[in-house]
Amino acid sequence: MGKITLHPIFNIQENLVLRRLLAVLTLAIGTGLLVIFASLKSDAILAKSLPSQQAHSLPPTLAQWQDSTNSGDYFSQVATTELGYLVWSQFPVRVYLARPQGISNQQAEAWVNDVLQTVQEWSIYLPLTIVEEPEVADIKILQKAPPLELSPDKKITRARSALTSYEIYTNNNLLLHRFTILLSPSQTGSYLIAAARHELGHALGIWGHSPLQTDALYFSQVRNSPNISPRDVNTLKRVYQQPTSLGWIISNY
Repeated sequence: MGKITLHPIFNIQENLVLRRLLAVLTLAIGTGLLVIFASLKSDAILAKSLPSQQAHSLPPTLAQWQDSTNSGDYFSQVATTELGYLVWSQFPVRVYLARPQGISNQQAEAWVNDVLQTVQEWSIYLPLTIVEEPEVADIKILQKAPPLELSPDKKITRARSALTSYEIYTNNNLLLHRFTILLSPSQTGSYLIAAARHELGHALGIWGHSPLQTDALYFSQVRNSPNISPRDVNTLKRVYQQPTSLGWIISNY
């Protein structure tokens, strides 16, 4: 089971034109350790800036979901944030796949097709669409080596296979978020598909890990990677029933 560690290292950058609230959080897989980096500049600023947390209506795809197997979920393993749960409120969620550079066209096409498969799998449960321009994307997926993992004493311990991060911003006074997923170039074939499926699950709102190897959001990669399980979808549905500040108007900006 993954361990959750909270590091208060946030800072907020204010843009005089857009008055954007920025935050970056990361979630790593492949080590058996869930690390969440969280920060916020000041409780006083947050109290004046952030919308009150409210639940959005369930997307129809999740509202209609019923688990005939009664498999349960791992909602207790999903971390909340200062913003509440990381749910999307505007659909379809726009996904951009950055075509890899520096490899053959055949290899690049295979990478895109493998990652696209995982987008199609998750789109059964949440409306997703592929976009051609990164500027309009809610989720960007890139073939890029994640930063090396550091131990508490700042020594490099191991390379990560994937990394997911997000930032918070405002648009027309709405508090919104967007994700970036980095997939290591060392991940190919079934391992790439498993990593992309897992990280996309985080980006869609499951900000935590399952303790069971039969779930796509299991905290470590396994040889026989599972498909999206009923427990994954049950957990996703519960997340979308929770309150959040995301998707609501900032009234005191």
